[in-house]
Amino acid sequence: MTEPAGAFGVYVHWPYCARLCPYCDFNVYRDRGVDAARWSAALTRELEHWAALTPGRKLTSLYFGGGTPSLAPLQAIESVVSTCARLWGFDDDPEITIEANPADAGRFAALRAAGANRLSLGVQSLDDAALAFLGRDHDAAAARAAIGAALASFPRVSADFIYARPGQTVDQWAEELGAALRTGLRHLSLYQLTIEDGTAFSRQVAKKRWAPADEDSCADLYEAAQEATAAAGLPAYEISNHAAPGEESRHNLLYWRQGDYVGAGPGAHGRLTLAGARRATETEKDPARYLALVERTGCGAVLDEALTVDQIFTERLAMGLRTLEGVPLSTAEWARIGSPLAQLSVDGLLTRRGDRLIATDDGRRLLNAVLADLLA
Repeated sequence: MTEPAGAFGVYVHWPYCARLCPYCDFNVYRDRGVDAARWSAALTRELEHWAALTPGRKLTSLYFGGGTPSLAPLQAIESVVSTCARLWGFDDDPEITIEANPADAGRFAALRAAGANRLSLGVQSLDDAALAFLGRDHDAAAARAAIGAALASFPRVSADFIYARPGQTVDQWAEELGAALRTGLRHLSLYQLTIEDGTAFSRQVAKKRWAPADEDSCADLYEAAQEATAAAGLPAYEISNHAAPGEESRHNLLYWRQGDYVGAGPGAHGRLTLAGARRATETEKDPARYLALVERTGCGAVLDEALTVDQIFTERLAMGLRTLEGVPLSTAEWARIGSPLAQLSVDGLLTRRGDRLIATDDGRRLLNAVLADLLA
């Protein structure tokens, strides 16, 4: 996991989906048709705004997230790629990722031709009943076919899966993981089902229609995933991400290593170091208001503020401890966390390796609690 020198990225949020999944709390809206020219022009203007503030940088990664960016007009995708090439230029070996759903497999070749060289595929399960429960618009056969189409079209492919579904057993999860690994995928993102406020699932759980998996079951499923992926040559390199050597997501590593990245599109977040200060940015969430704001001012940001020393330190720990490589600390930072670190080390949740603070397997699984104690 070698970090490119001066790694710098752009994240573009496409806010539309064909349907809204019951577990999702992202900034998403139902796709009812969009004006491709208007979106292309707005994203270009916003990227021009941020490029003027970041001269001399080269892009190491570009990430189209959402939402479902594989639904976006090809004109908009091509425009963003060409605009980024014009404004910053790409590194010699850039990673250009686009998220997609299996239902959009017919567009994979066109997405590749538009400039993407990595596909992140929202499979979520290879079980028909689970897919129906998760509100997905594909079945297991379509998911397998889409994985095959993705591997045929893209040099690098990742697939998302959701585990800890109600009633899911370790044996069922191991069988599903085995099937995923046998497809030839070299990167898997395995997410524990969590109940997010404001989602359809949160309302169902509140009405006691079903109950989430308990903590012990989640831990058993998590451990099963670590064992299966490691045995298959795709060990974990972050809490939820597993990859063959060299197949790690460079864009996500940029986040976890606290690199700089521009956030464009509705509700996108960014982190930029400008004039010696690390700044947090966030754009307008509502697509119509976002478009109007960019057209009026050239920028969709509704937040642009310098982070405090404490905020930067908290983010470094929260992001860096997600990875197996951990986070490097200065002498002053080690002294700052000395007392809680001692107990967390005794508990087997954190360890020190050289200048790096590293969360153990248990520490990563319980990271929210670990961070609360470490930063108390």
